Amino acid sequence: MSDLLAGIDIGGTKCAVCLGEREGAELNLLEKQRFPTPPTPAATLCALCDALEEILKGRRLTAIGISCGGPLDSARGLILSPPNLPGWDRIDGVTPFRKRFNAPAMLQNDANACALAEWQWGAGRGCRSMIFLTFGTGMGAGLILDGRLYVGASDMAGEVGHVRLAETGPLGYGKHGSFEGFCSGGGIARWAQQRALVAIQEGRSPAFCPTLEMLPAITAESVGIAAQAGDALAREIFAAVAQRLGQGLALLVDILNPERIVIGSIYGRQRELLESAVLEVLRAEAHPHALAACQIVPAGLGEQVGDYAGLAVAALALKSAVTEER
Repeated sequence: MSDLLAGIDIGGTKCAVCLGEREGAELNLLEKQRFPTPPTPAATLCALCDALEEILKGRRLTAIGISCGGPLDSARGLILSPPNLPGWDRIDGVTPFRKRFNAPAMLQNDANACALAEWQWGAGRGCRSMIFLTFGTGMGAGLILDGRLYVGASDMAGEVGHVRLAETGPLGYGKHGSFEGFCSGGGIARWAQQRALVAIQEGRSPAFCPTLEMLPAITAESVGIAAQAGDALAREIFAAVAQRLGQGLALLVDILNPERIVIGSIYGRQRELLESAVLEVLRAEAHPHALAACQIVPAGLGEQVGDYAGLAVAALALKSAVTEER
């Protein structure tokens, strides 16, 4: 018997609705619809419900999962003013779906949702203890500990981007020298802008930013492309990113002793630039017995992990509903 699951992704600029059919341990993505995020919470939730109804084509849902940036109160289904969603203050993100489709629904932050997806269908399969690191626009973590999602006392477990790795450094999560400052798309871009400005003033022209006018256009992607092509400053920046990523991973290995750390987005795209240096730092910094039990791998679902995230939350919603019935 198969389950028809819906995954909802609420983002600051885009929203998405996915439909998936789960049979046993396997999931098939059936349909997906994306659109720009409407200007108000009410309009967004209405548009998401309408989009879901459209792709359902009269079929009956088994469960619904909603993935959204935090902070959240997942137990009560509330979205609590995420930085990328101004005006979403204590918005009930679950009840509109639950009422309209008469199906179990659950809300989780995007890092937790991606962790669930990688655990069920990606690089975390078979693990009882796994960490997923977003390493995208920001740096967050989802924690699977002893075979279950761990969210903490106030839904704030896994906010690793806030950890300070150095007294100075690029800004991330409101803190200079933070894990997110060094290891996120936004942090890498800001760091590269600072380094490129100095280089241009000294008469050097980095490939990713040959003129001052191009400073605002620098992205982590453009720096990565330049590094892969051999640009000296870009490679220097990514060497430093690898150093800090290894440092952050060592803390997680020592504290949580996971079987696997799965890293998304930038790590998969720039693995050739990062992996060997990251592992070298880990071998120097992490406890050897803890490190021996842990694998460091890119996201198995690759660029599709966001599509699977809401569906993984839906699977958890269904499991919770069945448990409650018993």
